[in-house]
Amino acid sequence: MPLSLNFELNDQDLARFQEAAERSRKAVEGKSADEVIDAAVAMLAGAQQSEVPDFIRQRLLRLDDMIAMVRDQAWALDEADRQRVLGALAYFADPNDIIPDNVAVLGFLDDAVMIELSVRELAHELDAYDDFCDYRAREAKHRGVDPASLGRTDWLDGRREELVERMHVRREREAGFGYGRSSGYGGRGNDSYIRSWRPSSFRIG
Repeated sequence: MPLSLNFELNDQDLARFQEAAERSRKAVEGKSADEVIDAAVAMLAGAQQSEVPDFIRQRLLRLDDMIAMVRDQAWALDEADRQRVLGALAYFADPNDIIPDNVAVLGFLDDAVMIELSVRELAHELDAYDDFCDYRAREAKHRGVDPASLGRTDWLDGRREELVERMHVRREREAGFGYGRSSGYGGRGNDSYIRSWRPSSFRIG
């Protein structure tokens, strides 16, 4: 019989996670972007082979989206936005996280919490990237081609620039409001998260 659990983090709890995130950022200083990304991918690969609860698996899927954002050549984040995402990935690249990943069932619980906080922090980046992936998938279907085959064509660049500008405006508008809103796992008010094609490594099921 499935069991549903809800828990709430108070300000003190959140402060601990913020401190852990800052420690991880310092721990990966000196590492290249590729090293940070590869370490986060390796963590996801380990989770893929583990028995983790569905609510953790859903959040790990969102971490995969963060990784895809910085690897997707068609999206091509500028350096400032890329560094924001890499800063969020630092925790998942640090092996000394709050709960060791090899702990049965709960080993990825701290990662799930940190992903949730990162999703809130990167809400506009993720929303813009989701829109871009939706647009690319529709265009690929219209052309009858694999989305992976679509490169940096003029129409793709134009849509990307429009979404990035909107992302910046929204982020600046909400600057100073804590974690901001969450982009959630539906992205647009849906009950479940359905994502379009992107260069991903993590799968559910």
